[in-house]
Amino acid sequence: MTRGYLPLLLALAAIWGASFMFIELALEDLAPTTLMAARIVISAVCLVGAIVAMRGVGGAVHELRGAGLGAYGLGVINSAIPFTLIAWGQEHVDSGTAAISNASTPIWVAVLATWFLHSERASGGRLLGILLGLLGVGVLAGATPEASWWTLAGTGAVVAASFCYAGSSLIAQGRMASTTPLTLSAATMIGAAVVLAPVGILQAPSSAPDAATIGSVVALGVAGTAIGLVMFFRIVVRYGSARAALVTYLVPVTAVLYGAGFLQEPIGIAKIGGMTLVLAGVALGSGVVRLPRRAVAVAAPRA
Repeated sequence: MTRGYLPLLLALAAIWGASFMFIELALEDLAPTTLMAARIVISAVCLVGAIVAMRGVGGAVHELRGAGLGAYGLGVINSAIPFTLIAWGQEHVDSGTAAISNASTPIWVAVLATWFLHSERASGGRLLGILLGLLGVGVLAGATPEASWWTLAGTGAVVAASFCYAGSSLIAQGRMASTTPLTLSAATMIGAAVVLAPVGILQAPSSAPDAATIGSVVALGVAGTAIGLVMFFRIVVRYGSARAALVTYLVPVTAVLYGAGFLQEPIGIAKIGGMTLVLAGVALGSGVVRLPRRAVAVAAPRA
């Protein structure tokens, strides 16, 4: 049952970690909105094509129509806004820092669940995890000698994207029962494309980008988004959401390694310390790791 789990998880972490590197490369020629609009359109074409291949044109139209307007609106929160925020943030911080900051998503899920699900009130270890994660983000943003206001703004943009991911995941939970993951993914990509594509076209460069930029955009759209979503949902279906969520701990590591190996990004004490705090905060704040409870002393019976 679990034989294929680890290879699938590692492959997904490798793909999603590389996404931050491809964003860094493509930003040399494209504005954040243009880059992410292209990514979303490519992924939408791939996902809709997959539904057509499985259901036929008529079946695909029926499924996408049945997803409802809310699914398309979800694409704005789940993709259009956070994708653009991450790309803008990576204009001011490197890919490894962006990936580590983006790993704070489960922490924001815990925060939002506290507000909207009263049974999920954060206390004890979960509250400590939230504070550790926020401290880790602060270390990433300000504990380096070259840190500036733009560094803070870039890190903040990625953290804001993580907040969007957290909110959209809670909203999507209510739709998963009536909409298949593939259809929901396609609908959100279509909704995001409708909103972001016009802005991306307006900010498109006057000359064609080079081959490296085009390749990076295609990799983001096909592998980082379309294939990545299918792999993630496959892990959820086969092995459960708890095991699927463990990819959160691996993506920052692979992203930092890609950045150091291919983009010559430095791995300093601040980055390692920030990553350690963020991932420790995710582990505690999401409930994956729990602090041991103090045993309650029981008075001995009197003779």
